[in-house]
Amino acid sequence: MGYSKFLVFLTAIICIKGLTGCSSLKVNQSEVGQGWSGNSVNTVIFRNSAITTHKNVQFTAYYDNDGYMILAKRQHGQKVWQVAKTQYKGNIKDAHNDISIAVDVSGYLHVSWDHHDTRLRYARGTEPLGLILDDEQSMVGDNELKVTYPEFHNLPRGRLLFCYRSGASGRGNMVINSYDVATQKWTRLQDNLLNGENVRSAYWQMCIDANSNIHLSWVWRESWDVADNHDICYAISKDGGVSWERSNGDKYNLPITMATAEIAWEIPKNSSLINQTSMTVDADNNPYIANYWNDRDKPQYKVVYLKEGKWNLKDTDFRQGSFSLGGGGTKSIPISRPEILINKSTLYLLYRDSERDNKITLASTNINKNNWELLDLTNQSVGQWEPNYDKEWWAQQKQLHIFSQKVTQVDGEGVKDVLPEPVTVIEAKNLPKQ
Repeated sequence: MGYSKFLVFLTAIICIKGLTGCSSLKVNQSEVGQGWSGNSVNTVIFRNSAITTHKNVQFTAYYDNDGYMILAKRQHGQKVWQVAKTQYKGNIKDAHNDISIAVDVSGYLHVSWDHHDTRLRYARGTEPLGLILDDEQSMVGDNELKVTYPEFHNLPRGRLLFCYRSGASGRGNMVINSYDVATQKWTRLQDNLLNGENVRSAYWQMCIDANSNIHLSWVWRESWDVADNHDICYAISKDGGVSWERSNGDKYNLPITMATAEIAWEIPKNSSLINQTSMTVDADNNPYIANYWNDRDKPQYKVVYLKEGKWNLKDTDFRQGSFSLGGGGTKSIPISRPEILINKSTLYLLYRDSERDNKITLASTNINKNNWELLDLTNQSVGQWEPNYDKEWWAQQKQLHIFSQKVTQVDGEGVKDVLPEPVTVIEAKNLPKQ
């Protein structure tokens, strides 16, 4: 095990026109270690999560330059990270093969890694709050041979969910497992929640509200080509993932198919609609879905949200450049997929844009208006980084801790021969409020 140095990155006192007074934004950065940067596998948005907190202990994970999975932790407020190199490696040359982590209510770390239509890889910590992993194990045993996009989700009352795609691009289904801390066993909740009917796949995002409701949204795709993405759909579960409803309370007959799915916002193919973005809820547990697509002359970030039983669209207009999204493999795109956050009356989008020199940017607006203000959180480029933040710490403290690394992504699953780059955690406090 080793320890990293703590770097003061940026501290700023900033007043922004349109905000309610001055925001004393404070941004610090701590270095965890050196990570592989030849593609974006350490920073893809669908990791969920790259960084998480249990009580007052924060955990993160990444691949080093040799492909070994590295785990790290610290106490909040401390200036150093405790770092452990695990016995496990991943295929770092495929940016799909990310690491997803979670900590259960007993303090055990759960890790899943190295998937792209391949067998399930999963391990659990050997002791509470520990960084040493036990042997690899299966979860349920069925539908674990062609796994992609694994992700953990903590439910407020202690259960842990694990979701993944079983199958392949254009012909995959959504699987959900549930973990019981008392028995330390996984059981299958859904073998095929979003049914691609062997001709399409759903690319989803999920969030859990304070009442333990599970909000799920997705786009459909009929092939390997990202240009085929279309429509944003929605479902909610109020019983931990067993049964699912539309936003009006009507029950779904499972599995959900393209013909039965509730369409929150219709978007045709060839709209540069991106997949696998993010969701959150407001104080009334209304879902907000962040995405981008092109409905005029260039892709813009957009938010689809539910209010008083009706789906609405909050648009942005702060991008100037145009691009067309298409093709297969991990793409090199001028902008990142967005993360979305809400704190009382303020809505935030966290993203990266080549028009802003690929810095990490936070856009904010009043939740009932459309007066977007942009603020860069870094003064250097992060390359092809995509956002991933500590959702547990945000829920507890409304402090934004961001997993960050400068990475390169060659279009179509390419790899670039570059030196490793520091893996860091950026801490932003006193965010602007509107």
